[in-house]
Amino acid sequence: MTGEERKVIMASSAGTIFEWYDFYLYGSLAAIIGAQFFTAFPEATRNVFALLAFAAGFLVRPFGALVFGALGDLIGRKYTFLMTIMIMGLSTFLVGLLPGYSSWGAAAPIILIVLRMLQGLALGGEYGGAAVYVAEHAPANRRGYFTAFIQTTATLGLLLSLVVILAVQGYVNGNWDPSPVLDATGAAVMNPDGTAKMIKAFDLWGWRIPFLGSIVLLLISLYIRMQMNESPAFKKMKEEGAASKAPLREAFGPGRNALVLLIVPILFVGAIMTGTLSSSIAMILGIAFAVISVIWGWRNAKIATIALLGLVAGQAVVWYSGQFYALFFMQNVIKVDSFSANVFVAWSLILGTGGFIFFGSLSDRIGRKPIILAGCLIAAVTYQFVFPLLTKTANPALHAAQQTPITVTASPEDCSFQFNPTGTAKFTSSCDIAKATLARTSVNYESVEDPAATVAQVKIGETVIPAYDAAALTGDDLKAATAAFTKSVNDALTAAGYPISADANTTVARAQNFFDIFTGQKIAIILILTYLILLVTMVYGPIAAMLVELFPTRIRYSGLSLPYHIGNGWFGGLMPATAFAISAQTGNVYGGLWYPIVIAAATVVIGALLVPGNTHKKDIFADDAK
Repeated sequence: MTGEERKVIMASSAGTIFEWYDFYLYGSLAAIIGAQFFTAFPEATRNVFALLAFAAGFLVRPFGALVFGALGDLIGRKYTFLMTIMIMGLSTFLVGLLPGYSSWGAAAPIILIVLRMLQGLALGGEYGGAAVYVAEHAPANRRGYFTAFIQTTATLGLLLSLVVILAVQGYVNGNWDPSPVLDATGAAVMNPDGTAKMIKAFDLWGWRIPFLGSIVLLLISLYIRMQMNESPAFKKMKEEGAASKAPLREAFGPGRNALVLLIVPILFVGAIMTGTLSSSIAMILGIAFAVISVIWGWRNAKIATIALLGLVAGQAVVWYSGQFYALFFMQNVIKVDSFSANVFVAWSLILGTGGFIFFGSLSDRIGRKPIILAGCLIAAVTYQFVFPLLTKTANPALHAAQQTPITVTASPEDCSFQFNPTGTAKFTSSCDIAKATLARTSVNYESVEDPAATVAQVKIGETVIPAYDAAALTGDDLKAATAAFTKSVNDALTAAGYPISADANTTVARAQNFFDIFTGQKIAIILILTYLILLVTMVYGPIAAMLVELFPTRIRYSGLSLPYHIGNGWFGGLMPATAFAISAQTGNVYGGLWYPIVIAAATVVIGALLVPGNTHKKDIFADDAK
């Protein structure tokens, strides 16, 4: 690698790391931020809202891909880089300044989501430019190796965010005492035992420091971007007059094609999320959609569609399952404290990140397609075993308790779908209250339909506990019924072995500091998480080079950006919220894993049938002449 090639990679990678750092700060702190901005909602709904606000940044990424992709093909890669980093950096800084729900009411979460969407727009233009810029500088037989450095930036950005969070968290909590938790009315929130519920200083206000500190990274990133030269391939193309005058139309054909590319995945994902389509029917429709696009002959749009469904969709769900959902799962399902969960994930990232370079380089020799599809297949086959193993290892008491048979018996008309993205639904029936109470304790349960039941009943072991209808009660009666039911359930769960009190659970893994990992339990957790990261590196390491090789230079930025950001923004970004909602609805804490399993399996089928092979041998400049 020459000095100039190293400069290209370092300049592109450093700026992109900082941009991913900004974007993923929210994901790493989703649970804490949710408690600050969605305090008006119950805990289960609050967690879904926090993840949906995280997903909002992903939902708009394809639109950022369209806007900045076109600009990148029209005015160049460098100036598009400068615009995206400015939008990203300022949006992140403003999140750190934004008052919470208790100060600004409903305006606070609305502005938060707007800022997340601005971040998504910026990131929609960032990745494609970085991948194209490096690939156009890379030797023909080493594109996988060179672009693999860009692939590390998302993981390194996440790692940087975790390290900063851990450092700030340790300092703030070590120097400031916890404070009482207040509800929306300003009254103290009480624990079941009558003591005041406390919140750590970092969870209350310290989480803002990493967001505010991003202004320093913004200035560094701007300096780095200013030192970059334009891609020689783009300059040569402009000089020869071969640049596209309408890159979006040339990349995707008539407007209806891009519209279909945007709308169909929304309907596809939405159908799975809401249960409108079964997983098997959804897979069949996905394959049919890809086949129809080929028959219709969409030219470059055909390639974009195949790339989306045969490569990127599976890569996206594996990426987010192995990193973000694994972190969320540890914190909110397994009940590992956030500091320890961040430590374990950070070490897995350190151990596994080299896999990006390894698989990127390997793809230069054996091809991109077989590595990506193998990663999707292995993930689809093993997820249902890996996540229960993670529970058993990280929280043995919880795993043992989950073997106790627990049922919720209720009339089907009494039970609602627990996914509530608008926050307008009121879950007041006895069935809904019973399920929400169990979900907060990571309980595995089965639903039993009894049309004759007037009130839902929870059976824990041999103990039967009737729920209550909140709509029929008011005031003190409602508070008394809630307290009595919650206490009865917690007592029965405690008798069944559920560790209701996190502080009293001696089996759950805890890290006292960043280097407190040298016990058998903690090393096993890190190895399980590293396995998930290695699957991420298999699907993600070669993907940039693969996408670059599918489109000619004049529309490369636009062409690869849209399918990449639809796949990662919608299929991947919605993965945590969707999996959480499916788990809450089914009563199985592992039920949400079917979402990534089905999509990864569908990608393997579509990719094997329709994605071209041996693209690593292609001359990416051969089609530049008009």
